[in-house]
Amino acid sequence: MVIAIDGPAASGKGTLAKRLAAHYRLPHLDTGLLYRAVALALLDAGLDLADRAAAAAAARALSPEFLGDARLRGSAMGEAASIVSAQPEVRAALLDWQRRFAGSAAGAVLDGRDIGTVVCPDAAVKLFVTASAEERARRRHRELDGRGEPVAYEAVLSDILRRDARDADRSAAPLRVAEDAVVIDTTELDADAAFRAATGVVDGRGGPQG
Repeated sequence: MVIAIDGPAASGKGTLAKRLAAHYRLPHLDTGLLYRAVALALLDAGLDLADRAAAAAAARALSPEFLGDARLRGSAMGEAASIVSAQPEVRAALLDWQRRFAGSAAGAVLDGRDIGTVVCPDAAVKLFVTASAEERARRRHRELDGRGEPVAYEAVLSDILRRDARDADRSAAPLRVAEDAVVIDTTELDADAAFRAATGVVDGRGGPQG
């Protein structure tokens, strides 16, 4: 059972993915961390995020241990990841990495931007989790404030809109809803309601018992 969860930044897909993975006892991969790790490797080396050859090399050399770096969770790294993730060479380099993870014996839960459309097009369950840009910005603003990273709401909203445009307009694996995905709009849903909606879909597809 592979559960593919896609959606824009701050839609709640990461929180939902972790809950589903725990509920169904499946391994979970936040694929966004892969792109953040590539961006961080470039920045640590003093290289340009737009250097495609360097970014592809960093993606090929990516080690799982690097995904635990606390710096990956910062707001600046999200913007940096959005830049490198638009590069076809980086996406190609990370594709096998993600598919190997999804190929574990028990199955897996993966969340990102192109899981249901590119990484795991045959996933048993595909969810597209979204919310209004304003609500997503409010959530991200609260998250950053809680981590001691004060930033104006307007700046967060601008970042969300910029990342949305980059994700939707890139030539390689643009963000879109898979034809067989179930859309869950969390604008008016709390985490528990979103979880109930998602488990209803998974259980309806004959998913593993939690």
